Amino acid sequence: MKEYDKLIKDLAPKKFGKLGQIWVSFLLVIILFAMYAYYQQLDKGLIITNMRDYALWGVYISNFVFFVAISLVGSLVTAILRLSGASWSTPLTRIAEVIAVAAIIMAGLTIIIDMGRPERIYNIFLHGRLQSPIIWDVLVISTYLFISVLLLFFPLLPDFAILKKHFKDQPKLSKWYGKLSLNWTGSKDQENLYNKSIKTLSVLIIPVAFGIHTVTAWLFATTYRPGWDSSNFGPYFIAGAFVAGAGAVVVIMYVLRRTYHLEDYITDLHFDKMGKLLVLLCLIYLYFNVNEYLIPAYKTTTEEAAHLHELFFGSYALLFWSVIIGGLVVPVITLVFPKGRKPFPLFIIGILVVLGAWWKRFIIVTPTLLHPILPIQGVPKSWHSYFPSGLEWIITFGTLAAALLIMTVLFRYLPIIPIHETAEERGFLKTDKIGKL
Repeated sequence: MKEYDKLIKDLAPKKFGKLGQIWVSFLLVIILFAMYAYYQQLDKGLIITNMRDYALWGVYISNFVFFVAISLVGSLVTAILRLSGASWSTPLTRIAEVIAVAAIIMAGLTIIIDMGRPERIYNIFLHGRLQSPIIWDVLVISTYLFISVLLLFFPLLPDFAILKKHFKDQPKLSKWYGKLSLNWTGSKDQENLYNKSIKTLSVLIIPVAFGIHTVTAWLFATTYRPGWDSSNFGPYFIAGAFVAGAGAVVVIMYVLRRTYHLEDYITDLHFDKMGKLLVLLCLIYLYFNVNEYLIPAYKTTTEEAAHLHELFFGSYALLFWSVIIGGLVVPVITLVFPKGRKPFPLFIIGILVVLGAWWKRFIIVTPTLLHPILPIQGVPKSWHSYFPSGLEWIITFGTLAAALLIMTVLFRYLPIIPIHETAEERGFLKTDKIGKL
């Protein structure tokens, strides 16, 4: 029982320390600046951005695709590893679920930001047509968010019941945990329903997660433009999303382990497993990158040749090769060695992967728009190039800060590592009812 009590004490949510308060304040400052910048956009319109007739989409859509990619981690770690019976993933499931929920919320908000006027979202629901891939995207994002929230909430029910007792000296907090537990007692019937529900949600979220990334890819591929006109785009986006999601889990799990001293629960073994998984995912994504660029290079149509030249040797060459080498090649070379899969080296690699994933989306969106098949006539020469304005960057950083704030708040009030599942795996739960432990 002492070991069980220690487990609950270790894994129960804790108040922010001074460093945590500084972190939250920092995020809030960025968000406030972003809100002011967004007010300027609402007041003056999208003219405050550098998007024009050529660059119809810019950093906002790049950011949206990035959020969608990061959200796939919910199905990667939570669903697939759960269904495969990989018990080593238990300490990572809650982290993955929180990242997925935060990312998909901000993906939806980023689309509204890109629309210029937020009320335009109603037109999609009121006047949208099923023939439009944008409608498919809205529907699949809404469905994915709903299932992701359920997949985060259901495994928390026994943990909420445990926390209700743990925080009995704090009546208000205990009361809230009690309500959220939905009267969980740990009975056999509840356990059966609980396990069936999680398994069902894990099965459901996989096709929905694949659907959201495929539909997002179709938004590009259905547009007849060099760089996007590819039947490879669906699996290409999914492979990239797996890489971005796994990188995000590595970064967050390292930060949480150091911050909350979870070395006994998030061990070197977990980093080693995630490192091996990341190598596999990077190799798969490299394969799709070769497919994505080799075939157009072989065909060498005029438009594709101009697009590829811009990526390989032109103004985007430095960014393109930095993303490929720094975000994919270096991680593979580093992580094939056991020392590279130690916590800190893997943390650095995770940061490189996430940064590479963000800039990769920028490369997918921007260069193609600047090389249309039919050049637009009668526009200033300055419109032929695009780089985000200062206000665009502030709003973008604000959305990233908001996603991190959502994660931070959830990690403050939810157990980072599933208490009930961890206790079961360690043999601490011997009875049917949590109340009789």
